[in-house]
Amino acid sequence: MTEKKTSTSESKYTLLVVVLGVFMVAVDTTVVVLAIPTIGKELSANLSLSTWVLLSYLLVTAIFATQLGRIGDLLGRNIIYNSGFALFTLGSALCGLSFDIYELIAFRILQAVGGSMILANGAAVIADNFPRNSIGKAFGYTALGWNIGATLGIILGGLITSIFGWRYIFLINIPVGIFATSLGFKVIKANIKTESRLDIPGFLILSLSLTLLVLGSAFLAAYGPSIYNNSTIYLALVLLLVPFIIVEKRSKSPILKVDLFKERILTYSLLSSFFQSVGYLSVSFLITIYLQGVRGLDPLQTSLVLLPAYLVSGVVAPFAGRLSDKYGSRILATAGMAVLLLSAILYIAIGKTTPLQTIVLASTLGGLGSALFFPANNSAIMANARPAYYGAISGLTRTLANIGTLVSYILAITVSSIAIPRDLAFKVFLGTSNLVGGLSSDFVVGLRYAFTICALILFFGLILSSLRGKEVRGTAT
Repeated sequence: MTEKKTSTSESKYTLLVVVLGVFMVAVDTTVVVLAIPTIGKELSANLSLSTWVLLSYLLVTAIFATQLGRIGDLLGRNIIYNSGFALFTLGSALCGLSFDIYELIAFRILQAVGGSMILANGAAVIADNFPRNSIGKAFGYTALGWNIGATLGIILGGLITSIFGWRYIFLINIPVGIFATSLGFKVIKANIKTESRLDIPGFLILSLSLTLLVLGSAFLAAYGPSIYNNSTIYLALVLLLVPFIIVEKRSKSPILKVDLFKERILTYSLLSSFFQSVGYLSVSFLITIYLQGVRGLDPLQTSLVLLPAYLVSGVVAPFAGRLSDKYGSRILATAGMAVLLLSAILYIAIGKTTPLQTIVLASTLGGLGSALFFPANNSAIMANARPAYYGAISGLTRTLANIGTLVSYILAITVSSIAIPRDLAFKVFLGTSNLVGGLSSDFVVGLRYAFTICALILFFGLILSSLRGKEVRGTAT
């Protein structure tokens, strides 16, 4: 494999642009959650329609990430990545200026396309510009951006909305977006382009499959398990697998070549990433529900309780990335998953009067686990991918993460609402209602069930991470 070398200053600025992109897109993945009720009220939209401000973003990023990464392989990552930043910034501005809910959803889709261009190519930009034996150090910083962004977005949505209004959760992106776009066009270099074509039939079938997944999940969250709604949609989703497999086998340029997954470290790292996204992002959703819906904390107080986790993640992630360069990914990523599992187990014993110090401890362990897992795992994915498929693998990683985000959102609502009416659980989840008396006790029981499932998911991810095999990248620089 030919290593590309850039100057130290160029590398630093390139990394800055990628970290800013990861952070902004991660924040906007979750920032609207607690703002949805206010958005619906101001734009005269019901709750189920307003929820599509979140779901449309998740759907589009899941659909487009893989192909936009592949387009970066074909046309040049510098063009796709920087254009994505410009489009994301434009979409953010239009979201903040929307006059009705339909405009807002449309502009969220535009924003999501830009976000997909950023996320699908960000990891590949790092792989292009950093040698294999120092790639983990770079991913330590991008892991910091994603981990803090996705979790902080849940808090910022309620905080910014309550102080400044919901439009500012989008408008704050504009100055950062303008800065990052202008810097990106200066420092991000073109990659070596590949000769293959896009797989349009495969992309269309995949898009339809993911759309059905989101629709089924939306019905599940809003109405609970329903034989008619859910089984019909999920049956259609399963049936689409047959033509997808046929098309991909016949395609000269499939979305992803099957033989790429003969690389054990790559495959197990991708699967570990998916289960980590489902398991621990659900925990982040659930603990926010608990602190605001059961304990009655406001968004600012909630953010202060969770602040130590952000600080620990910020300090540890870059060092963990450097260590993964030296020792490989298996030990660090698996240790990170184990710490995340321990955090989820601590939450299982949660009660109405659990000391907040216990929550701080559990969330801090979560920040530590994420800081260990993300840079090691993400660098393992890109270090073991073929250069011609950097964009496609980078896009697939983000697609799996976005599906994991969606599944975690559904899991948080569905399981935690076992003990109380679903509509009330939904209101608590969105921050429009607090629970008192017996209802809060019942809801805590549901949260315990949810944390238990999260722990099981993380345990499965732990097993996969430990089985990935030994990796040697050389001496870190």
